Amino acid sequence: MSVDRDHVRIVEALLFAASEPLDLGTISQRLPDGTDSSVVLAALAEDYRGRGVEPVQVDGKWLFRTAPDLADALAEHRVVPRKLSRAAVETLSIIAYHQPITRAEIEELRGVAVSKGTMDVLMETSWVRPRGRRQTPGRPVTYGTTDDFLIHFGLSNLNDLPGIDELKATGLLSAEPRDPSLFDAVKDDGAG
Repeated sequence: MSVDRDHVRIVEALLFAASEPLDLGTISQRLPDGTDSSVVLAALAEDYRGRGVEPVQVDGKWLFRTAPDLADALAEHRVVPRKLSRAAVETLSIIAYHQPITRAEIEELRGVAVSKGTMDVLMETSWVRPRGRRQTPGRPVTYGTTDDFLIHFGLSNLNDLPGIDELKATGLLSAEPRDPSLFDAVKDDGAG
């Protein structure tokens, strides 16, 4: 099937100029009626194969990203985020695997209180944001990860998070968790 090159150019310009990833509906609105956006995006991806940047899909949205094999060449130009504390890394992990999750649920899983500073740091990085309120007494705020989290860690969606077996294989988990049932949901669907 032949693709109209002007449609490919339109999508290329949209992704290049966008300040945030674009969903298929937004892209389709900018193309003539009857145009198959998926086919146009596939043609654009083919055009960029092997180049310095490439269109990629993250959580159902499209953006341009630097080719992964060029990371070393760009290392000195990359903004290095401040180092996260162990508490922040643990909290981020719990949020990623169990979202949407309340502060009380995070504290229950970690076994210690979550400081306001830890949540502030995670929200400043734009990796975590409030997702809404639980429909329970007190209506606690729930938290979840953002597209920036997926982009930073090179994930297409939350299902790409490593499972418990993968984490053990890399040596990141050397001991069994105190309560293995906490990780059952991670292994089952990756989203908790």
